Amino acid sequence: QVQLLESGGGLVQAGGSLRLSCAASGRTLGTYHMGWFRQAPGKERDFVAAIGRSGGNTAYADSVKDRFTISRDNAKNTAYLQMNNLKPEDTAVYYCAADTGSFSYRLSDYEYWGQGTQVTVSS
Repeated sequence: QVQLLESGGGLVQAGGSLRLSCAASGRTLGTYHMGWFRQAPGKERDFVAAIGRSGGNTAYADSVKDRFTISRDNAKNTAYLQMNNLKPEDTAVYYCAADTGSFSYRLSDYEYWGQGTQVTVSS
């Protein structure tokens, strides 16, 4: 099975940018569709973005469309989430996840999860 490790979170001012990385080990990343989800304090974990195995398919939550970009480099076994024009409401723990089934934005379809990385956006 695959192990996932997120990095790149931190504290940033509103309007700033961060790039999250999700490094995979144990299995080839190209085996999986990849997704990013986030969970704010006291809230459910929500879909942010997804990318297909080859990178050809992508999907975004409406709240991040045109600000966030998901990508992957299968040769480096790493997926990314570029986050621009960050807003205080983007503050959350961000998780990457891997899905062996169909391309999906549903949390329940993802079998493997990282530990998460904190993103805090100050106003």
